[in-house]
Amino acid sequence: MAKVTVYGAGSWGTALAITIGKAGHEVSLLGRNPDDISAMSEKGENLRYLPGAMLPQNVNPTIDLQELKDSDVIVLSVPSHSVRATAQKIKPLIRDKTILVNTAKGLEEGTSLRLSQVIAEELPNNPIVVLSGPSHAEEVGRGMPTTVVVSSPDTQVAEKIQDLMMTPKFRVYTNPDIVGVELGGALKNIIALCTGLADGLGFGDNTKAALMTRGITEITRLGVALGGNPLTFAGLSGVGDLIVTCTSQHSRNRRAGVALGQGKSLAEVLEEVGMVVEGVRITKVAYELSQESEISMPITEQAYYVLFEGKDPHEAVASLMMRGKKHEIEEVAQFAIKEKFK
Repeated sequence: MAKVTVYGAGSWGTALAITIGKAGHEVSLLGRNPDDISAMSEKGENLRYLPGAMLPQNVNPTIDLQELKDSDVIVLSVPSHSVRATAQKIKPLIRDKTILVNTAKGLEEGTSLRLSQVIAEELPNNPIVVLSGPSHAEEVGRGMPTTVVVSSPDTQVAEKIQDLMMTPKFRVYTNPDIVGVELGGALKNIIALCTGLADGLGFGDNTKAALMTRGITEITRLGVALGGNPLTFAGLSGVGDLIVTCTSQHSRNRRAGVALGQGKSLAEVLEEVGMVVEGVRITKVAYELSQESEISMPITEQAYYVLFEGKDPHEAVASLMMRGKKHEIEEVAQFAIKEKFK
């Protein structure tokens, strides 16, 4: 039995604490708000972020940072923009070799670093694992069958986390391609925003299918250019996460896109959603990366123009539809071959 601390008592942190608890481990669910933690301890559920998902007896809600000192594994469940500050905060409290599992999906603004790279800069002596895949907290917390993928530069460390988290309702795969796993999980939020926006504009299933299919193409294009394996983007952290985020009622990114398509401003949308919408941040970072790398990402480009330059969404759709003629298969295959052998 391992001693695990889940740092971050939002919906995803709570769902993972429940899952790891059901796998038979001692879990501390570390939050910031004393009132929320007290309510969780009393009621046995996270009424604010994940109502209805009951905490096992071996999950202990707490605000005590000292729990980090004796942990074998620390699961970081904080928004992408908080990852560096969190790593800095816990550094004096954790042991070298304590395994860190990052669950946020994004890239750091300003540096464009993957989040495992951010953590490694701050905590170079700790093994790092990333967890990704189609996994809405609302379903994981209620024990609905879910499959995810974990990745680490050290395969044995990834396998330790696989063993730690595996349950009859939570299946964990490993993948050595940490670059592809992280990029797939981060970049799909852009496409989820766009499919939601299409719904808000009143478009149909054809539009969503086109955005998802062409979206995974440009995600793969950038991912391969940055060192990812093209096959990773056909897996759980690529197509799998893309499907669930673009179609689910639980997706904050999709809901934000719907509201944008209905004519609300970005500020109104973010206030309405009430939680972090990672797709907004990653759109800016991915657009900048595509410009620097000279990688064609037309959907991301138009999303950037809508979000940050005030372009009318109808005009953005027209720009996408009237791009120069392409050959679908040759475009993807030639790019993958070029990147592999350059």
